[in-house]
Amino acid sequence: MTQTKKFNAATKMVPVPSQAIVPERDIDKQPVLIASHLGIEFGGLKAVDDFNLIIGKTEIAGLIGPNGAGKTTVFNLLTKVYQPTTGTVLVNGKDTHGMNTVQANKLGLARTFQNIRLFGNMTVEENVRIGLHNQVPYGLMTGIFRLPGYWKGEKKQHEMALDLLSIFDMQHMANVKAGSLPYGAQRRLEIVRALATHPSLLLLDEPAAGMNPHETEELMENIIKIRDQFQIAVLLIEHDMNLVMGICEGICVLNYGRVIAKGTAEEIQSNPVVIEAYLGKQKEG
Repeated sequence: MTQTKKFNAATKMVPVPSQAIVPERDIDKQPVLIASHLGIEFGGLKAVDDFNLIIGKTEIAGLIGPNGAGKTTVFNLLTKVYQPTTGTVLVNGKDTHGMNTVQANKLGLARTFQNIRLFGNMTVEENVRIGLHNQVPYGLMTGIFRLPGYWKGEKKQHEMALDLLSIFDMQHMANVKAGSLPYGAQRRLEIVRALATHPSLLLLDEPAAGMNPHETEELMENIIKIRDQFQIAVLLIEHDMNLVMGICEGICVLNYGRVIAKGTAEEIQSNPVVIEAYLGKQKEG
């Protein structure tokens, strides 16, 4: 097994009510996410059952589990792609019951997808500016008649887009068609577009998929940078255990739609229930 590079080795996790843990720096802050008894059924089959998770205000958390465990379904429940059959989701203390995906995004939830969903025929900057559309508002008449307020808003959006792209050193690609970017760059662009919506919780669905080890290490560094620069929380689904164990402060493990373990990276790595879920029960002797 390759050596895991630790980016959050000094983080101390402390208990909070409901048997959860959050980073010590977040103990006096309202959690960004509280998911309680979350569940959904499809045709009588429980895809997610009694899912509970608390994420601290600036925590980098991981959601892991074998293929088919229900991880992306949880993301779809949190972001209101699916409406839960049971349970509640609070974002910054506000109940998301009855909200749609747009309303959940305005509340502070932004995500990337397992399968990249960029507008391939639009430029890199245009993709980012889609996420910025609510950040620099101007009136309908101002836009129709191209009044001074329109050009001021356009200039501000352009500057904001380049600032966001600079996180991944992509500002020089602003005029490139998104569909012509290498796979890893498309992954990074999707993260930038999500950041453009000004989230308080960024959900990343397999952000390192298709990346080589060097790109993955850069991604790890940039996730930390994003958390620190924007003071937001990050929840990621990832199969690259070096990435998960290297940056995630709290980790939740799913299997067959149910939480089987929660804890720090060290606790999860040595948890026999988690090991069995991934490797299968070992025969004795």
